[in-house]
Amino acid sequence: MRDMLKPLKTESLKEVFISRFENLILTGKIAIGQKLPPERELALQLGVSRPVVHEGLVDLAAKGLVTMRPRVGTVVNDFRSQGSLAVLTSLINYQEGRLDPAILEGLIRTRSLIEIETTRLAAVHRTPEHLEAFRQILNREDALSKDDLEKITRTDFEFHHLIGIASGNIIYPLLINSFKPVYMNFTSLFFTDPSVVPATFDFHKKLVKAISAKDQDRSIAIMREILDHGETHLRSILPHK
Repeated sequence: MRDMLKPLKTESLKEVFISRFENLILTGKIAIGQKLPPERELALQLGVSRPVVHEGLVDLAAKGLVTMRPRVGTVVNDFRSQGSLAVLTSLINYQEGRLDPAILEGLIRTRSLIEIETTRLAAVHRTPEHLEAFRQILNREDALSKDDLEKITRTDFEFHHLIGIASGNIIYPLLINSFKPVYMNFTSLFFTDPSVVPATFDFHKKLVKAISAKDQDRSIAIMREILDHGETHLRSILPHK
């Protein structure tokens, strides 16, 4: 029991540091190309330890927001040209879903390219084990309450991720996983309207049936319906700039 009841913790200082500097960089308050103060100076100004500052900067560098140069210091990048996929999550969290239309359009089109191709391949390469995994997800969906937003969002992601696995291309599920924070952000917003849940789960059943029959054309057509349904509804509820 003692091992299970670990001390409760608030947001770590490193997370607060990262969040603050993400905000400063994404708002342009710290300009592209600007050199940050040395780690020791940042630690003193912020009242935290130097390891907190260093670890936070390493995280920002991994996202492509800054570059850490030995004997030079830390310089702010242009995240549009040097940022990684992780910056998308930061942008969405910072803007509270109010995405630049170009970013939203890019996300929608990228998802369409990936999902349609993985669906086509899944209809070719699915195995009995994949079909059983699909059936298990469908059974769980039937048992879910329409008000259980967290489980619905998580289960929906598992369904689409499984399509990537069933495609037979090992890169696709890894790519889909890399989009998970962004995907979960938008689908959780999508499912705040309980009326879309039955339609979504019905699409899933139809798609599994088509994949099971190895019907590529039918599978692609259903996936297009899923994507169109999601895009139309999401655009109607998503805050815009």
